[in-house]
Amino acid sequence: MPSAIIDPADIRVTKFTNCFLVKGDRLVYEDLWIDATTGKILKSQEAFYGSLVTPDQTIDLQGKIVAPGFIDVQLNGAAGFNFSVPQETPEEFEAGLKKVNQHLIENGVTSYLPTVVSSLREVYHKVLPHLGPSGASRNPSNGAESLGAHVEGPFLSPSKNGIHSLDVLRVARSLSDVEEMYGKENLYPKASSKSTTATGPTTLSPARIRKITAAPELGAMSDLIPDLTSQNLIFSIGHTSATYDQALHAITQGATMITHLFNAMLPFGHRDPGIFGLLGNKSQPSSPHSSLPSSPSPRASHSSSTPSPEIFRPFFGLIADGIHLHPTTLSLAHSSHPTGTILVTDAMPLSGLPDGLYPYPNNDTLRKSGIYLTLERNGRIAGSAVSLIQCVNNFRRWTRVGVAEAVACVTRTPARMLGAEIEATKGRLEGGMDADLVVLSDSGIEVEEGLRVEGVWKFGREVFRR
Repeated sequence: MPSAIIDPADIRVTKFTNCFLVKGDRLVYEDLWIDATTGKILKSQEAFYGSLVTPDQTIDLQGKIVAPGFIDVQLNGAAGFNFSVPQETPEEFEAGLKKVNQHLIENGVTSYLPTVVSSLREVYHKVLPHLGPSGASRNPSNGAESLGAHVEGPFLSPSKNGIHSLDVLRVARSLSDVEEMYGKENLYPKASSKSTTATGPTTLSPARIRKITAAPELGAMSDLIPDLTSQNLIFSIGHTSATYDQALHAITQGATMITHLFNAMLPFGHRDPGIFGLLGNKSQPSSPHSSLPSSPSPRASHSSSTPSPEIFRPFFGLIADGIHLHPTTLSLAHSSHPTGTILVTDAMPLSGLPDGLYPYPNNDTLRKSGIYLTLERNGRIAGSAVSLIQCVNNFRRWTRVGVAEAVACVTRTPARMLGAEIEATKGRLEGGMDADLVVLSDSGIEVEEGLRVEGVWKFGREVFRR
């Protein structure tokens, strides 16, 4: 890395050399070119030989690794700011978001889904207008970019609520119940998908909500999945008492994701494999958002519920903090479906703060000790404050996979899960993709902090250097 940051205004094209690029499941020794005016990765051969582009700066990375910017699809807050808590003024909320965005950048996270936990209707209507996709301005100084909100609840199973308040959980019996809870203006694109002009279909702005976690077995939720996914919303199964058959039906209805696999759901059983059994389906469509086959209502007999070879095998989140999952459990899940693994932090708002005691809702107090969060009154685990790079290092050490395969779980795979729009711009180091980059040093798989974030680039501009 250079000793001083060159004035960004003087730089258009940057060439990284003497580095290893994460490409597919391999590290490839290759140069990388990026253009700060477009915020995109250039096709190196075309830029040099075809367009005769000369880089404004060349950075010798001395053998370091360049990865796509990390994507965290489940994050409750950071730096003391909670996405689920409205502030006195919109300006205060935006100031809190800015702190989170800068904190995430320092940990290699360039894009994320701000997660709102089970709340009252009024809370969703106050916070969601601030949490929608934020990258339209393509301003690197804004820090990490929201790709849309993740609403985790309130349509969750009371018996699998985790730390979600039972008082706010609800059952959806119609689509209007869901629309009323979140607000149509947050749930759907700004223009109707059916609206047209004299020149053709209206261009739609992305909805503020990108992903919904719900228990499919409750009320009419399973029947509502096609309505929701038809609006490009991602339906994720979570905080659920669903059996394997009920979960399988949700998949055939259009669900494509499992929220923090193993946590807040029925355990694996040899007669009813539960949610984990969905990973046993042996084939899937080429795209998670292609047409999924329909299915009759869930079947009662496990002998009749043999997975169809056409059933989609869902993506699944894993919290690799050493608290939520045993390392062997995590390794087993990844081995079952490697291309579906997505590492998430599910980190609490205390992430990034010093150790100590902090106030918590309902007059409770949380004790933070490293990544561990516990209720002071009874010592009960209350989540963690892990970073995504810590999850990657843990995952790599526990599964013994290579750097590229571990990094894919926070780049290429979440981008794929989020749909064609995101997959076309995030998660890979290819020409035309957004120049969101993380520069990593590697001290080895046996070291707890083997991979270390040394620098971060957003939309082609350097935004962090260690």
